Amino acid sequence: MSGDHSFILHLAATPSIVLVNTQLPENIGAAARAMMNFGLQELRLVAPREEFPNKRAYDLAAHAAPILDNARIFSTTAEAVADCKRVYASTARSREMVKTVYTPLEAAHRMADEHVSTAILFGPERTGLTNEDVSIADSIITVPTASDLSSLNIAQSVVVVAYQWFQTTCNLPLAASHLHHKSEFATKEELQGFFYHLERRLDAADFWKVAEKKPKMWMNLQNIFTRASLTEQEVRTLHGVIAALQ
Repeated sequence: MSGDHSFILHLAATPSIVLVNTQLPENIGAAARAMMNFGLQELRLVAPREEFPNKRAYDLAAHAAPILDNARIFSTTAEAVADCKRVYASTARSREMVKTVYTPLEAAHRMADEHVSTAILFGPERTGLTNEDVSIADSIITVPTASDLSSLNIAQSVVVVAYQWFQTTCNLPLAASHLHHKSEFATKEELQGFFYHLERRLDAADFWKVAEKKPKMWMNLQNIFTRASLTEQEVRTLHGVIAALQ
């Protein structure tokens, strides 16, 4: 049975865990330990508050030290997920933006079904992810809780999400069907390139009118395209549309 599970886990696109501005090295180590327990290998760190590598992280990681050894560090969240085609933001707070919200179990089924490069964002301990971080994500993951206190420790959140992913992929049949597309989903880097092109044209056309309203309007516009799950071909077409309108 264990051999079958290993084979099925290999078939599934393993998501990357992205910890943003983590304050305590211990939480990085505990998150790595949860990842190792449930078959996740790739850890990405965005501007951790304390210097990394860090002994306190390794003390908590125990047998998951190899995950810390191979962790990649980025300056921004956008850089950390540039090569990913799907991004989920783990947050318990309501946001002033329209995004589909999944439980960890629902998100795990979706990730297994899409079978593309995926990242899951987890924010800093005190504040959670910023709206700018969440705007990059395609969808939100929220862990249901039994009380009004809905926020979890970052390592606890990683445990819950990683466990649901592990359970879902272990229980997939060998002939699991995946979504197929004539064109692959666009990466976040490709999508950000389109946003840069679009923003420049909107600036040139004086679209915003009231400068103070631009940040909120621009975030809403980006969310429209992010929710659309654009493919590589669709992004190229949108670039062509903007060029034609010039």
